[in-house]
Amino acid sequence: MKKILIIGGTGFLGYHLARYCLKKKFKVISISKNCPKPIRFLKKVHYIKCDINNKKLLERKLNYNFDYVVNFGGYVDHSNKKETFKSHYLGAKILGNIFLKKNIKKFIQIGSSMEYGRILSPQKENYQCRPVSTYGVSKFLATQYFLNLYMRNNFPVTILRLYQVYGPYQDLNRLIPIVINSCKANETFPCSDGKQFRDFLFVDDLIRAIFVTLNKKKALGRIINIGSGSPIKIKKIINKIKNFFKKGNPLFGRIKLRKEELLEIYPDLNNAKNILNWKSRVDFKTGIKKTINFYKRYNIE
Repeated sequence: MKKILIIGGTGFLGYHLARYCLKKKFKVISISKNCPKPIRFLKKVHYIKCDINNKKLLERKLNYNFDYVVNFGGYVDHSNKKETFKSHYLGAKILGNIFLKKNIKKFIQIGSSMEYGRILSPQKENYQCRPVSTYGVSKFLATQYFLNLYMRNNFPVTILRLYQVYGPYQDLNRLIPIVINSCKANETFPCSDGKQFRDFLFVDDLIRAIFVTLNKKKALGRIINIGSGSPIKIKKIINKIKNFFKKGNPLFGRIKLRKEELLEIYPDLNNAKNILNWKSRVDFKTGIKKTINFYKRYNIE
């Protein structure tokens, strides 16, 4: 039985990967600061509660032999700059130091489109990154750290740079679940003018990309953008959700765009196609319908 360690396995993305790995008969271990919410609890997952910045405790807790490690870990509230930098960069370094001494087949570092900063789209992996936010800087420094480990020590890492991932079980701290819940409750809610174009990827497509990456030798030491490749206008998304429920009152323009915010952010996906032989399969119309139907049935806190 293959063993996979999911850093941040109690979160939205970690839950979906854990569930998929269980279906594939993997032994799944999760490391997280928090216990899983009841709705995201999986009986066959071995949950370990630990902060990835606590190196001594982490080394004791990880006294296993793993085949694969996927790092979703990091502080979710990016307005807390200190914790964001500490978890997304310093915590990643600690993980790298630990697994450099272990014989693993693949370490997947989950990166972010925020690493590119103000680079115009379509954003390519070989562009020189100019991150602006603390989160973007932290993710970029982690990417550089892992690439150095690969070049100097042949560390088996691949960096997957994600764009906007959405789907069932996501917390109410991202655009799509916020809008769904607001319209579901027929609330009036503030939003931007919605002129931005963003790339949204359904979570099942991401999990498939991760699973393909686990055994792709060609992906070692590479950065690979993961997105749908079909950017959508934010206003169209909000109105689509509003029209589905036939209620809800978005106040467009009440939230001002950040000075550094680009109107169009979407990836070049040639690496995903050529290295992973991967592309998204779930179109937005299908994905948003599945997501809305989930939130109609369940309440996520």
